Amino acid sequence: MIKQTEVQVLVVGAGPVGVSLANLLGCYGVQTLVVDRSPTVLDFPRAVGLDDEALRTFQAAGLAEDMLTDMIQNVPMRMYTADKRCFAEILPSTREFGWYRRNLFSQPLGETTLRKGLARHPQVQLQLGVELVGLQQDASGVTAELRDADGAIQRVRAQYLVGSDGARSTVREGLLKLPYEGVTHPNKWVVIECEDDPLDAPYTALHCEPARPHVCLRLPYGLRRWEFMLFPGEDGEQMLAPDQVQALLKGHVPHPERLKIIRARVYTHNSRVAGEFVHGRVCLAGDAAHITPPWIGQGLNAGMRDAFNLAWKLAWVVQGRMKPEQLASYHLERHAHAKAMIDLADMFGATLSLRNRPLAWLRDRFFLAIQHIPRFRDYVLQMKFKPMPRFSEGVVLNSGKARQDERVGRMFIQPLVEVNNGEPQRLDDVLGPRFALLSWRSDALAQVDEGLKAQLQRLGCAAFVGVRARSSANEVAQVLRTPGLSTVVQDMENALHFWFQQAGVDWVLLRPDRFVAAAGQVGDAPDQLRRFCEAVLPVAPAQPAGAAPRTSAAVAA
Repeated sequence: MIKQTEVQVLVVGAGPVGVSLANLLGCYGVQTLVVDRSPTVLDFPRAVGLDDEALRTFQAAGLAEDMLTDMIQNVPMRMYTADKRCFAEILPSTREFGWYRRNLFSQPLGETTLRKGLARHPQVQLQLGVELVGLQQDASGVTAELRDADGAIQRVRAQYLVGSDGARSTVREGLLKLPYEGVTHPNKWVVIECEDDPLDAPYTALHCEPARPHVCLRLPYGLRRWEFMLFPGEDGEQMLAPDQVQALLKGHVPHPERLKIIRARVYTHNSRVAGEFVHGRVCLAGDAAHITPPWIGQGLNAGMRDAFNLAWKLAWVVQGRMKPEQLASYHLERHAHAKAMIDLADMFGATLSLRNRPLAWLRDRFFLAIQHIPRFRDYVLQMKFKPMPRFSEGVVLNSGKARQDERVGRMFIQPLVEVNNGEPQRLDDVLGPRFALLSWRSDALAQVDEGLKAQLQRLGCAAFVGVRARSSANEVAQVLRTPGLSTVVQDMENALHFWFQQAGVDWVLLRPDRFVAAAGQVGDAPDQLRRFCEAVLPVAPAQPAGAAPRTSAAVAA
């Protein structure tokens, strides 16, 4: 007899993106099943870089500190010319989102930590050694057929399915037949990792040498990685032979024959993006949706953005707090930015891996010259070239006022704040896994009527009022005219003050993924918040005559 299972969300693929998404769904209270055909974490040399947005995602899942246990934070990246001169050391000083922008980890260790995190959520189950073999969807859900290692079939009925099963996705390629547009780059790369790091080089180095472009970086626990470009005519598998590996390392490390090589693998760089991220009740995330060369370290980070963007939307839809059609906003908000990151990686790769020596010489002269121009130098060293997500459409509300709308659709800052004169906390930890109405030195919630307050409660929205650090009780009382309506947050770093001052707004509505959904002046709050709720909330179920109004308790204020 075929086993039958029902869940709210089925996640196919238990890599870092799928498991991060499942951890978030667990935090949101969603019944979730995660499956993967591999019985264990793959011990391959894969992603090594995590940025501040990824760490903010782990923070939302309650796993940031656990992930940091095996991570090296705030790691510089150096770029070297063909004649071995450093022309840039990238080390962004910003921590606007609460974390450092460049951090290194070992993916197998990170995946293990993320999988352990699932055990906190009884409503989330992980099944390994299970393969997706069939998929059908209809107006009310998805039916998936799964096969375990013994050949037994399990049929799972889910409201939604997420394919996070890699670049060769069974969901995207094998079952949905969706296009995966882009290019496969002609040059393969050999990736080599060794134990007992023989170099004193605590940074990531991009060596732009026409003789053989390569990357060298330090990883946690004494690991060292090299990535070497292969040339036409060089056989990838043959280059993994011990003598060939030693030949690649010769000149870069003393006594390469003495190194303890623990991993070596050949990779092909791809630049591809799926035509659709949402197909009916099936969503794609991570490499199943897009794949990028590793030049700017954004492959896995792009997948983390997928997980954070998608998880709360799935939760809000299945829990009846958002219209199902709003799930299409996942494609609107993520597709264009994923493509922009791929384009940037392609440009970096083409520039830094030049093999034409005259062109490489011109490139080096250009980069050496701009070191003396502060504006250009800062653009490179502070990673201002990195396209930041900005949503002009999706689950956002533009008011038509240019200055206010400039902040809508962007990720909000995360400074340290204090509540009730307690310990300093990161802002997200205070706001919690929900929508948040954050006002600055005024209480926007006090302006709205009871009907709109009920709508905000259905949305799962709590209210907060920011005040200056060490404000007096009298100052707080003047701001918070209705005690108990909103939570007072003290601005310990003066960051909220400057953000609201520069933005020219009095309040922001923050989504669970910390993007600004709406913003405005205190007098505009009732109209804008009502418009947002009407656009997002499903029709409220009819109440029996005389019954008390129903409110959502899924997210406590």
